[in-house]
Formats: sequence, C-alpha cells, structure tokens
Amino acid sequence: MQIKLREYQTQDFEALEAIIRETWHYDDFSSPKTAIQLAKVFLSSCLTNYTFSRVAVVDGTVAGIILVNQIAKHKCPLSNRLLQIKSILSLYSSKEGRDASKIFSSVNGIDQQLRNETNRTYPAELALFVVSSSCRGNGIGKMLFRSALDYMRQEELEEFYLFTDTSCNYAFYEHQGMKRRSEKKHIFTVKGQQAEMNFFLYDGQCQS
Repeated sequence: MQIKLREYQTQDFEALEAIIRETWHYDDFSSPKTAIQLAKVFLSSCLTNYTFSRVAVVDGTVAGIILVNQIAKHKCPLSNRLLQIKSILSLYSSKEGRDASKIFSSVNGIDQQLRNETNRTYPAELALFVVSSSCRGNGIGKMLFRSALDYMRQEELEEFYLFTDTSCNYAFYEHQGMKRRSEKKHIFTVKGQQAEMNFFLYDGQCQS
C-alpha cells in the first residue's frame, strides 16, 4: 500500500464528495440525488474555511482529507465561495433538498452554541477530517492528523478546536489527548423517525 499526502486539488472534489456522502450516511434520509447535493454543500462549505489542506492518496486513489483554518490568516478564494453558493442553490431547487437542508441549519446552530459555551478564543479550527471507510485502520487518519499538528506548530498556534458528534469516531480525538469542552444533545426527526445525537466541541494543544 502506497500512501501519499499532498495539498487539496480541485480534481479531488468528486472523490471526497463520495467519501462524505458515505461517512455521514446521507442516503439513509434522502434520495441519491439529494444525498449527492448534501455532500456537495458540506464539502464546498468546508472549502471556504481553510488555510491548510492535506489529502491522503492511497495507491493513486483519494482516501481522505484534513483541513485546518488559521483564523487570523484566512481568506476565502472567490472560486470556492461561488462553488458553495452554486451547491446550496442546487440543493434548494427541490422540496426534499430544502427539507434536508434544515438539518444543516440545526447543526450549525448547535455548533455556535457549543462555541459560545466555551467562552474561549481559539487561533485555529480543524475544519474537516474524514477518511474513507475502506481505508480506515491503516494509520491514514493519524498521518493526516499529525500533518495538521505539524502545520499548526510551524505557525506557532497554541490551541485549536473542532466540532464532532456521535456519528463520528470521536474517541479518536480523546486518544490524541484532546479535551471535550462542551456537549449538546439534539433529537432530529427524519422520515417520521426520531434520531438522537450528541454534539461535541473538543480542543487540543499543538505546542512542540
């Protein structure tokens, strides 16, 4: 197995979109068309919010990505903002898409509440971290995470934070020494069924 880490390239978008769609189970609560649109919105939104990227390529195939946003230095390229707007408009073009988008709105609101509860200012955010399920268990996640820490140390950033939830392997962050600073429970209603999730804010140190 040959693993290579490099910066994000626009041609990675489709492969990463598929990884996000599968990881967050968008097909469980929407049609395939809307699941694709949701993944596009999520990924394009993350791409408006980073200063550092590393993509894991395994045997020539994109297998994961990590994005870090150094808040003081962040500037969003116009092309990324336009891609986000186009993705959102496409999602809103159907009733199913508009209904599904309410989940994103709820999550964004929860994330803001979590940030407010910490009453802290962080210089950096881990904005996206995802690895394909077919490649997990091979140390790829740790490689990506270390590359992000190396970047933050190089930039002399002392702390960072991230949002995660019970749909993710949040124990990974605890194994990396990160601390849970705030938590919220939320019940979603999807296709007439209620689903309970816990949302977390973790923070970590990145000194040498």
